[in-house]
Amino acid sequence: MITSPDFTLASWLRDRAELSPNRRAITFEGETWTYGDLQSRVLKTAAMLQDGGVRAGDRVGFIGLNHPAYFEALFGTSALGAIFVPLNFRLTGPELSYVINDAGVHTIVADGLHRGVIESVRSTLPCRRYLTYEGDEAMADGWESFPAAVDSSSPPAGREPHDPSEVAVIMYTSGTTGRPKGAMLTHGNLFWSNVAGLLLADTVEDDITLTTAPLFHIGGLNVTTLATLMKGGEVVLHRSFDASRFLADVASRGITTAFAVPAMLLFLSHHPGFEAADLTTLRLVVCGGAPVPEALIKLYNGRGILINQGYGLTETAPAATFVTSEWALAKVGSAGRPPMMIEVKLVDSARQAITSPGELGEICVRGPNVMKGYWNRPDATTEAIDPDGWFHSGDVGYRDEDGFYFITDRIKDMVISGGENIYPAGVESVLFEHPSIADVAVVGLPDERWGEIVAAVAVLKPDETLTLEALRTFAGEKLARYKLPRRLEILDALPRNPAGKVVKFELRERLAAAP
Repeated sequence: MITSPDFTLASWLRDRAELSPNRRAITFEGETWTYGDLQSRVLKTAAMLQDGGVRAGDRVGFIGLNHPAYFEALFGTSALGAIFVPLNFRLTGPELSYVINDAGVHTIVADGLHRGVIESVRSTLPCRRYLTYEGDEAMADGWESFPAAVDSSSPPAGREPHDPSEVAVIMYTSGTTGRPKGAMLTHGNLFWSNVAGLLLADTVEDDITLTTAPLFHIGGLNVTTLATLMKGGEVVLHRSFDASRFLADVASRGITTAFAVPAMLLFLSHHPGFEAADLTTLRLVVCGGAPVPEALIKLYNGRGILINQGYGLTETAPAATFVTSEWALAKVGSAGRPPMMIEVKLVDSARQAITSPGELGEICVRGPNVMKGYWNRPDATTEAIDPDGWFHSGDVGYRDEDGFYFITDRIKDMVISGGENIYPAGVESVLFEHPSIADVAVVGLPDERWGEIVAAVAVLKPDETLTLEALRTFAGEKLARYKLPRRLEILDALPRNPAGKVVKFELRERLAAAP
């Protein structure tokens, strides 16, 4: 018997639609859905999925650029007590085949652009139904039109309440090393992560948030997007990030909040219209996914824009720490403090708690936002979540005297050169200040003498040149000698995953293969 309140995804959307049916919920390419419109579509989507055989616990996959159909499928799946599986549309056919088979997807929804990659591996998939939207929806080979199927369905008369401890979403990690793992996020995980954020960021019902990050990523879905919908605000949805459209919509639509990864802030700052853009309505920009270089924070601060850094992971849905506006300038570069109801601590290599300010350790998170575990991976779950409920992130950081956390790097990205531990993010922050550098990443390369050496991979600004000697001279003013790059590689662009993080193993492989 369920005694806890029903705050599943579908339930809180239903309640929001009843409270404010005529408020603007989603605006997409000139068309707006009210909360009443969205709830009606969600109920019909649930009926359509149920008619196709989806039952509680079944998995419904979605692949496509950002689109209102994502929310119809997400909330419609939730209404049945089924599990939503957002798929990374940048994966290849074989990579998608692995994820879809691992999740055991029953029904898949694809946009016209990505239907082909699913079709290329369809013979390997366990899916029983294939739905598509946009493009040629009247195609053969067993694909059905998602909009037509929804339009022809009748909303169910009612629904039974679901348990918030049930899995709502299986969100696969980016898989920058090895096979991606499916983080099982419950309805409660998503709800409490949003509650924690709302208690810090003061999202209000009149907010208009701009969502340009991919919704298959936890940052795109559950930082400002779902929080704004919970509060009854408006989500302006872009298919993908485009710097020109981002800057234009902030001014034309009065955008008040947004989520961004550091790469997006970088690309915006390089846009020729950045200096003249009217960004005065922006009152909150939450940035996560990777540490933001201090030089980039100062650039935006100079425009009167506070970059409020947050830290979290897919496995924490994603809330872990956050910097509120009052501290954004005083604690530049910090990832903040944990919000209410969420605990954070540092541990050493023996998993013993670190209490001294400034001492580096692995960041661990505990709270109602921490995932249930990894789908089909009890071994990985046991390794990641200890018996006391602490999730071990694999990220390195320290805490200052005021309790603010600073994220320095990933444990696996640490460079050990001559017995010294070097954290690439700290080196990158200095190199980023070089006037010729537009983007930069630091990796470790094997070396017979030192064990590893520091290698810098840089993207230069137009018409600029840079030598290793010049870079070392510049960085030598702020970095110890053992931290200075011993190799410099110039690329046109850094490889990044959809979360905006540099895929460093690709850089290591490329540099190892180069003469």
